[in-house]
Amino acid sequence: MLVPKLGTCLKEYTKEQFVKDFIAGIIVAIIAIPLAIALAIASGVSPEKGLYTAIIGGFIVSLLGGSRVQIGGPTGAFVVIVYGIIQKHGMEGLIVATIMAGCFLIIMGLFKFGSLIKYIPSSITTGFTSGIAIVILSTQVKDLLGLQMKSVPSEFIHKWIAYFNNINTINFKSLVIAVLTLAIIILWPKINKKIPGTFIAIVLATVVTTIFNLSVDTIGSQFWELSSSLPTFNIPNINLQMINELMLPALTIAILAGVESLLSAVVADGMIVQLRNVNKN
Repeated sequence: MLVPKLGTCLKEYTKEQFVKDFIAGIIVAIIAIPLAIALAIASGVSPEKGLYTAIIGGFIVSLLGGSRVQIGGPTGAFVVIVYGIIQKHGMEGLIVATIMAGCFLIIMGLFKFGSLIKYIPSSITTGFTSGIAIVILSTQVKDLLGLQMKSVPSEFIHKWIAYFNNINTINFKSLVIAVLTLAIIILWPKINKKIPGTFIAIVLATVVTTIFNLSVDTIGSQFWELSSSLPTFNIPNINLQMINELMLPALTIAILAGVESLLSAVVADGMIVQLRNVNKN
């Protein structure tokens, strides 16, 4: 029987543990919220959709998850898949694909497919993760260089050809801000490991851009005013042709979500065992 870990943890929950979890929650939120916005934009949707997904998804994972130390948050591995679905089928297609992926995950759980992860070579996961990183990098070159392009092709090779064709429109101010942000993220942990480098990078880069009034694209200039209202729930227009076309992308999402979750759970469990061993010694 599948029992959420929350039900068993609350029986032995203490005030000290609550304080630690509260601080950890703030730190995770500081990192996850900007990341959710960035990945939403990279996926081809507006920023507030990233916020909705991070909040609702994070709450459901925490409520129904099977690990006391595992959390849910945005991940870059899905950017390529989501971007492709949105370009072809729009938001309705993404909703349908997500529902289908959830059904596939439930079926995988019932048949205990999670145990198969021990047979996946580490070289495959490393290569897959590295490949995803390269593809995500390719989607961000336009904004990193500040290129003035009307649209960016979805295909990898065509994307880079379009970048080279528009390299003469580079905005050096955008490039400087991007390099500054990357430098802070990389170097900040050497100064302070408690405060996330991503948070410092966002604050400092925003302050520099505002003080010097740099003419670079911002979330506001690209998407105008973000909606402060709650999302509206609409039933997607589902048809058999859409389901057939989304079968493979949905299965890909399900497998990727399952593998990523299981891998992070393995790492988290290993950290718990290490901590227990240290405490015993």
